[in-house]
This record gives sequence, structure tokens and C-alpha cells, in this order.
Amino acid sequence: MLTIVIIAVIVIAAVTVLIVGRGRIRDGGGRGLKHRFGPEYDRAVADHNGDTKAAEQELGERVKQHGSLVEQPLSPEARAQYRAQWADIQEQFVDSPQKAVTAADALLAGLARDRGFPDGEQFEEQLAALSVHHAAHVHGYRSVHAAAHGQGDTEDMREAMIEARSLFETLVTEQAGDFDRHRPPSPDGNGHAPWALTRRHAKGSST
Repeated sequence: MLTIVIIAVIVIAAVTVLIVGRGRIRDGGGRGLKHRFGPEYDRAVADHNGDTKAAEQELGERVKQHGSLVEQPLSPEARAQYRAQWADIQEQFVDSPQKAVTAADALLAGLARDRGFPDGEQFEEQLAALSVHHAAHVHGYRSVHAAAHGQGDTEDMREAMIEARSLFETLVTEQAGDFDRHRPPSPDGNGHAPWALTRRHAKGSST
């Protein structure tokens, strides 16, 4: 009888440890995903109507599918060309915001492809891969893509362009601090962007 009681206690203890251990793993995985994806984690939860488990499953699949992706470097010539194209797009926004955001969307897709991410023709797949490696910067790309397809007014397009610049700089810059070394001189000499996308620059703006 004593032996049976001891065995029962051992089994109960083992089951308890297993349940607690799984809970810790699950919580740790959730915390890890939230730390890795940041705002993208919150967006995924919202997209799943608050279902954290479903959101974490989706984000986990993104990591599983794209986590091993190795970003490819750009040649100095390619980087200079991309910077020149982005500057032209910014200037184009003054007269034609819609054309500018469409061009920015295409440029980001091509830049991401050249860095080793999936082709931009499959936007959702490319965005998913980018979110695994640059989660803090993908919101602007999503906004520009939406604006390029006619979603939003001039002010929305202006904000999308500003937000998208962070992903552009992240992808076009190979090393920390590189942007500062290669940044073209600004008109005021204070390191400000040569074109700030202020409301007064865009035709059709409300102010």
C-alpha cells in the first residue's frame, strides 16, 4: 500500500512539473516574440481580434520560415543609386504625391529583394520576412504600400513617406553609423533632411 502511495505521489509531482514547465515555455515564447516584434506583435494580436495564441502562432511561423534568412550586402554603387532614387522620389512628392508613394513602394520592394528578402511581387510574404528582421521599421512600408494603392489622402501619403524612410535607411545602410558618414550635405548644415515632407510642400494638402 505504501509503495502505491509513493508511486502516486511521484506521478502527480511529475505531471505538475510538466504542466508548469510547459506554461513557462509558453510564456517565455510569448515574451520573446513580443520583445522581437514590438509593435508588430500588438498589430498581430489586433488582427486576430485579441487572440494572443493565434497571433503568436502566426509570428512563430514567420520566424520559422524567415528567421534563417541572411541579408545580402549592397555594393557602394547600388547604395548610392538607391539614395539618389529616394531623393528624387521625395522631390516628386511635391508635385505628385500619388506617383511618389507608388514609386517609393516599388523602390522598397526592389531594395528588400536586393538585400535577400522575398520578391516584392508577393507583398505579404516580403513584409512577413522583413518583420522578422526589421520589425520596428515595417509599419512605414505597409503604409506606403496602402497609399500606393489609393488608400488615404495627401496627408496620409506624406506621413507614410516619412515613416517608410526608416526602413529605407535600415536596408540601404550596412553598418551602424554608416548613414551619418554617407549622408549628403543638408542646406542648413545641421544634419536635417534636405526635404522634410512638411505639409506646405505637397500640393493638395489641407494646410
